[in-house]
Amino acid sequence: MGSLPSGLANHDVELLHIETENMTLVIKGKPYHEKFEGLAQYRKLDFSNPMQLKVDGEGVESVRVFDINEAKLREKYSHRPIFFENGVYTLVVSPKGNKELTFYHEHKGLRNAIDRTQLGNSYALMGSLQFLNEVGLSTFEIREEDETLLSVTIEIFPTKLDYEKDYKMLLEEVNDEIYNLAYHFIKKTYLGARTKLDGSPSPSEFFRLMQYHFDQLFKAINRIEQQPHQKLITTHTKVRGDQLGQQDHKSRQYLKKRPHLFAKVDKGIPINNQHYMPISGLNRKKEVTYDTNENRYIKWMMYRLIEKLNDLIQKLTHSRFDVNDDYDVMNHIKEMKRKLKGKRNNPFWRSIGPLDRSVMSLVLQMAPGYREAFQIYLLVSKGLALQGNIYQMSVKDVATLYEYWTYLKLGQILGRKYKVVSENIIKVNQDGLFVNLQPNSTAKRVFRHPHTSEKITLIYQKREKRLPTITQIPDTMLSIEKKGKNYEYQYVFDAKYRVDFALSNTTYARNYDGLPGPMEDDINVMHRYRDSIVIKNDGPFERKAFGAYVLFPWDNEDSYQDHKLYKSIDEVNIGGLPFLPNATTLVEQFVERLIDKSPEEIQQEGILPRGTIGEWNSSIEDKVMVLKVSSEADYQKFLQNGKIQIAADRLHTGWQDAKYISLYTTKETVENNGVTHYGEIEEVQVGEREVMLNVKGWMRLFPAIQPVGYGIANYIMTDVTNLLEAKELPELFMKSTDEKTIWRMLRRLSDRVKNKLDDKKLDMAQKVESFVIKDMKVSIRGDVILVENSDEKEFINLKSLRKQPSKVFKQIVRMF
Repeated sequence: MGSLPSGLANHDVELLHIETENMTLVIKGKPYHEKFEGLAQYRKLDFSNPMQLKVDGEGVESVRVFDINEAKLREKYSHRPIFFENGVYTLVVSPKGNKELTFYHEHKGLRNAIDRTQLGNSYALMGSLQFLNEVGLSTFEIREEDETLLSVTIEIFPTKLDYEKDYKMLLEEVNDEIYNLAYHFIKKTYLGARTKLDGSPSPSEFFRLMQYHFDQLFKAINRIEQQPHQKLITTHTKVRGDQLGQQDHKSRQYLKKRPHLFAKVDKGIPINNQHYMPISGLNRKKEVTYDTNENRYIKWMMYRLIEKLNDLIQKLTHSRFDVNDDYDVMNHIKEMKRKLKGKRNNPFWRSIGPLDRSVMSLVLQMAPGYREAFQIYLLVSKGLALQGNIYQMSVKDVATLYEYWTYLKLGQILGRKYKVVSENIIKVNQDGLFVNLQPNSTAKRVFRHPHTSEKITLIYQKREKRLPTITQIPDTMLSIEKKGKNYEYQYVFDAKYRVDFALSNTTYARNYDGLPGPMEDDINVMHRYRDSIVIKNDGPFERKAFGAYVLFPWDNEDSYQDHKLYKSIDEVNIGGLPFLPNATTLVEQFVERLIDKSPEEIQQEGILPRGTIGEWNSSIEDKVMVLKVSSEADYQKFLQNGKIQIAADRLHTGWQDAKYISLYTTKETVENNGVTHYGEIEEVQVGEREVMLNVKGWMRLFPAIQPVGYGIANYIMTDVTNLLEAKELPELFMKSTDEKTIWRMLRRLSDRVKNKLDDKKLDMAQKVESFVIKDMKVSIRGDVILVENSDEKEFINLKSLRKQPSKVFKQIVRMF
């Protein structure tokens, strides 16, 4: 096996050398990409498909390509990839003889990158070809005036994606989700495409189709003019009576309706013993005409194509892209329009009338000229599908495609596990030359959790305005609703088509144990997003974004789990996740975990995000005394004057902690019984035999907390959160954090959670025996949680509830 000279492996070499009778063409650059430190490392990579290379032209003598294994130029037909995105390649064309050569590429940027350089008495065409995140085929030509002497097609490979497994699958998934979203107008590279059976073409597709088929269309119209379809028609002209010939139905009807045209004669048509002859009438005449429905259709077709070309010119003229001053492209479109207008305005087509009906004709499908024109019009009216080999279709750069794909793929992942609420709410913008995702807060997809009915929203490039600093626009925002909270939990997922390959002798490799991962700059952006997306809600600013994550193109999910920036997600909710068509497992598992987490677990993980102050208040929640009222008279009196007398011997240690008091009534006391009102204790007066509580004002509970077979003998102590969230009396009993955690989990699944206590009187009960939803029962047995239904039982360690409550929730959901 050959090797490069010492020190040359990391420098530019000749990658392509072409000799023709007219010129020598050389392309130089690195024969490997940034993922590899050098040629030796690149040799180890196995490429399943060779690079496409096509060379056509006059007097081609030799084509030599750099051979990776032999480390030299050689002639062969199967080529290992040597051209990559973000690579810079030097092109030199040296003429033979006195020919004046020029370089042509349909992309203006590349066309202008190659200049003529004078070298003594001769010259050369020189410059750099650079493909920024652009992948696929690229064709350039060497011309003498308008004649193409040499055409070269090279293939540009991605550096961060597997060409076959990831890039082409990414394209397919983007185009399957939103038709023609992957297409662009004119880029440095293109992919092969074929026509689809359905779809409406964007201006970009229409240009490619017309560019390919225009000459055929023009020849078809010429052929129609030489042998136009015709038909024999019958016309009627008014003549004198002595000139009338054999009458047809129309002529006879004409005379029947005009009896005044008949005159008496000696010999004629006998009518009532008299003879008559018409003094005038209609004679029929047969003529050949070209004003047929088929010719009208072809004329209408030319009108439509001229309108579409004119629309394309308008879009190019007002485009914000650098094509409005590209005279080569604009002149090509204007020339097609000029030729079609010339045809439409010639005498033959001016004699053809307008189309006033739909046309279904064998002439359009089979007659020479008509068949070709009709088929071409159908082709240019349809869309294109990538992975063909007929049309050269430009696609968006890989970074943009990756950004689109991540948003669409996250939506697919959510759609597989959660109920779709708004399925067709992906907004696209088709005002320009091609289709783009509409970047605003309305471009979103909405889902519902099948068990908790909590809303999950995925928003593309939501503009976060009214911030203390500047507007933030993350790629994708995942908002998750949680029961019992009046705000959503938001997470940023930002697509970055960049990978730090952790090459040796770099700071990154030393800091991250040589494991490839996201760029450090991109992680810093995630910190910025989380710190800057805030809201002010009756107090200091609070963070709305609970986490921010870089999605980057890498496929080795197993090894990445040892990466520092993967572990950081559990520690500070910021990090990176690999995401490609063949590497979605970590993202799927992570998103599901976010959705399953309880609000309390999310708050514990955050660093003062939104709702933290509220959670702190909840942890030292104000206490409430729920007092049993024994008579209707007392109940009415307490509500009216706000003064409550309680016998001192009814009160036990801890009653002084109560900041609020709530009234509980039995069915025997009032008709609408239960816990109905609560109020803030304004003043406490302690006497020898009784205590007087003055209430600031009463607030009603809607709905009232129902007893459901339980009661209170005297009073119980609870907190404000329990009081406001409870629907049934036993829910006020919960004392331990574990009981509250389980109850809140179950309340996410159903509003009808039954709490079974070990006593029917709450102030006599010692523990919650179980929580019940339908046929599922959950109970705490020492250090174990027992979950059982009619078919099975499952035991869960109580420590899991405290360390990873989302996993416990997932197990409960499975049993439910």
